[in-house]
Amino acid sequence: MSARDPIADLRRIAFLLERANEATYRVRAFRSAAKALAALPPAEVAERARTGKLTELAGVGDVTARCVAESLAGEEPVYLRRLVATEGSDLDVAATDLRTALRGDCHTHSDWSDGGSPIEEMALAAVELGHEYLVLTDHSPRLKVARGLTADRLRRQLDHVEQVNAALPEGFRILTGIEVDILADGSLDQDEELLARLDVVVGSVHSGLNDERSKMTRRMLAAIANPHLDILGHCTGRMVSSRPAGVTGPGDRGHRARTRKESDFDADAVFAACAEHGVAVEINSRPERQDPPKRLIRRALEAGCVFAINTDAHAPGQLDWQRFGCERAARCGVPANRVVNTWSAEELVAWAVDRPAR
Repeated sequence: MSARDPIADLRRIAFLLERANEATYRVRAFRSAAKALAALPPAEVAERARTGKLTELAGVGDVTARCVAESLAGEEPVYLRRLVATEGSDLDVAATDLRTALRGDCHTHSDWSDGGSPIEEMALAAVELGHEYLVLTDHSPRLKVARGLTADRLRRQLDHVEQVNAALPEGFRILTGIEVDILADGSLDQDEELLARLDVVVGSVHSGLNDERSKMTRRMLAAIANPHLDILGHCTGRMVSSRPAGVTGPGDRGHRARTRKESDFDADAVFAACAEHGVAVEINSRPERQDPPKRLIRRALEAGCVFAINTDAHAPGQLDWQRFGCERAARCGVPANRVVNTWSAEELVAWAVDRPAR
């Protein structure tokens, strides 16, 4: 294919971001990259792209360099393609339609770990929001700061959930689950026998978040290949702001006020593995997480991944945070049929059971 004009593509991306009222720093990144490349002969730009030296230029980062390489290869940059796909659409309507399509939440916590409310209270709040199901995913034992569940406590919780389900309104059910720690070697922090009993397993990295790129990538790939893992939770581990307003004390013991940079890993390899193994990528709706960032949501979508738009709620009122994740998903062009919690409880559980065979 004939090469495209990478400078024109960068400027077009900046224009579309600006028109969509995206953050100024994001617009500036693409305009700065376009300006840096415009000062060079086209042959030098092409040679730097070929040798991986674009990012040595002031004003050119990893994302803009990838767009340039795609343009020079004759491909419409993925970043631009996704912006064009949502161009002219009413994002408020798209986000609302996506939120309406959601039938449940696959990542929630109770006071059995670091949440602030009983399971019953979380379930009743979900009923009031119109959910058909709530996946209970309290933490696993290694996360002691969050009162992670030992195998014995998890077994007791499973018995308790069965009793609670019997008393809940018809048409609603709590699905059993866990947010299991992805350990340093990529193994999952709970007994295999118990993981096999659960309806949905979310796996997240909570430690060693500053591990170097190759180590973190190996760790995540090993977890994704585990047949018990269904959803990869908040994959970058970032915190973009401190604790949201109104979140205090025991209602959110696991979320201290802080910011934190993204973990470094090979996103293309991780998302390709998720697509291969049928593992859903979580779009975490917590305002202080916004994880993954939109550029990675677009890359996961391009890789063929499915998603789960979850709240990671630690209190009943936080169950209404799904709208934040839906807004970010809509901006990235994520269709409802690629979101696993638009499915019924029966379809979701069947998917989790059959997923390792795909």
